[in-house]
Amino acid sequence: MCGIAGIVHFSSAARVDAGRLRAMAAAMFHRGPDADGFHERGRVGFAFRRLAIIDRAGSNQPIHNEDGTISIVFNGEIYNFKDLRAQLVAKGHRFTTAGDTETVLHGYEEWGARGICERLNGMFAFAIHDTKRDVVVLARDRMGIKPLHLLRSRDGIAFASELKSLLVDPDVSRRIDPRAFVEFVALGYVPAPHTIFAGIEKVRPGHFATVTNADVTIERYFDVAFDATSTDGDRARADVRELLRDAVTSQLISEVPLGCFLSGGIDSSAVALGMVEAQGTSIDAITVGFDDARFDERDAAHVVARSLGIDPHEEVVHPDPSVLDKLAFHYDEPHADPSNVPTYLLCQAARRHVTVALSGDGGDEMFGGYRRYAFDVLENRARSLLPRAFVRGVIAPLGRAWPKADTLPRPLRFKTTLMNLGLDPVDAYCRSVSRVKPEDVEEFVDRDVLRSTDGWRAVDRFRAIDERRKLTDPLLRARALDVETWLPDDCLVKVDRASMAHSLEVRVPFLDGPLVDYAARLHPRLLMRGREGKVLLKQVLRGRLPDEILDRRKHGFDLPVRAWLAGPLAAELDALCGSASPLRGWFDLATLSRYVAEERSKVRDRSRELWTALMFARFHARWCAPGGAGS
Repeated sequence: MCGIAGIVHFSSAARVDAGRLRAMAAAMFHRGPDADGFHERGRVGFAFRRLAIIDRAGSNQPIHNEDGTISIVFNGEIYNFKDLRAQLVAKGHRFTTAGDTETVLHGYEEWGARGICERLNGMFAFAIHDTKRDVVVLARDRMGIKPLHLLRSRDGIAFASELKSLLVDPDVSRRIDPRAFVEFVALGYVPAPHTIFAGIEKVRPGHFATVTNADVTIERYFDVAFDATSTDGDRARADVRELLRDAVTSQLISEVPLGCFLSGGIDSSAVALGMVEAQGTSIDAITVGFDDARFDERDAAHVVARSLGIDPHEEVVHPDPSVLDKLAFHYDEPHADPSNVPTYLLCQAARRHVTVALSGDGGDEMFGGYRRYAFDVLENRARSLLPRAFVRGVIAPLGRAWPKADTLPRPLRFKTTLMNLGLDPVDAYCRSVSRVKPEDVEEFVDRDVLRSTDGWRAVDRFRAIDERRKLTDPLLRARALDVETWLPDDCLVKVDRASMAHSLEVRVPFLDGPLVDYAARLHPRLLMRGREGKVLLKQVLRGRLPDEILDRRKHGFDLPVRAWLAGPLAAELDALCGSASPLRGWFDLATLSRYVAEERSKVRDRSRELWTALMFARFHARWCAPGGAGS
């Protein structure tokens, strides 16, 4: 695992600023503390930081082809590189290293940008300088496991694994993009291709960019094909068992200590099971516990460990608000998913034992595990049974008028359901996954900011995805929307930044190429039964993992946000409501003050809105405020 960055000028007469290139590399030292490397050739410059995992003695980057006309810097791991390498050797290519990076280089030389990207199974972002064609190619893996940011200017482009590498240039604007800000407030993260900064974009998963001496073009090379053609349960169970086993086994290659996260959830337990079946019981599994019993899953992890015969490394971590400033540095953008705190602490604990860890991320999206999927299916079923006139004339107005108060008896708290039933299915799903509801975004965000977006809202991205895919089944549609938004831009960002902050590589077997392709074709009835999700995956694991784990209610990896808001963060909240608030001009401060009062009086749970404001304030102080640490 590594970090890459670079500068590409359009003019052939221009030369890269070597000092800037080295500053870009230094800014992401944590991504690769083992070595650095630079490629400077005319109008093109690459920077590289290495965390050595495979071919540690060789494979220092950049790497060049036989005649030095093509060069590469690469971040990630390719799990099928040995097969590709054998094909390339048969075609006459000569290799000087034993790692995967040179395979990507020669694969590009043989098959072109699209051809090599389509053949790669792994996680990656890379940059290739092809002097024969006088182009630079930038590419990102199919699912967006590894990051890649792109800054365009009149003179050329710059790129980097992390935004902070681009921000080392004092001439790079830190102007916040109003559309990205509104999306962040709604979702808790900034979805690609936006970044929080105007003029800087994310290369989307499954895309590659070609930079010539005049412009930049971006093309899609992969799209998860959700089509529900697989309906044979017996065949599917056998296939998934084999594919999951192969995914875990292929990702065990390493020349440094390798282990897995073990939380007691189905997904991490399945990965641990795969490791035991491949390597035996002497694996390094890492379990973290919390003092707060509401968030502590050690009991479940112990059940799994006993059933597998393993002895995990266990640490008790103590989340503290002081970690929030560290997150603001490592995430570069505002990120309001509170699980980034325990994820950061988990990675910190894991790095004390291993350099590579396998995680269970992606299992919910691939096998229908989120509870919201079941609710969305039920809402769509109810919506299809109700006359449209009744929905428009009765349900929608009732939803808008129904009070939202957490003091109501639980059976009467169905404003969200009424609101969703009165909406288009895509609008309703976007509302369900929003941390701040659309109607609250409209009053929470400063009026001038809202006007500057020309009406753009988070739901517009969801509508664009739905229009391209045209999926009618609710479960397929919800999973597809998550795969293009929530998964790469919240979950995978969270894990990448938290792990690389500690120079830890995290691999995700549930997002292995063949497994993703197969899971996307599974019929919804194989995945969900009533309100139960992951039906097929549980069947695959039944008898191999304890029933009490497979039948256990899903637990999130969370944080006692409300306790922090009422305690150690209370004074900061008060300051954010004051006349000198750094949120002025972004949030409506009168609304923020009201939300604080509602939270403290327990009239409404406003923790999501307040956490969102706090995370933006921490980001702003780090990267935007005059004299801030990011300035």
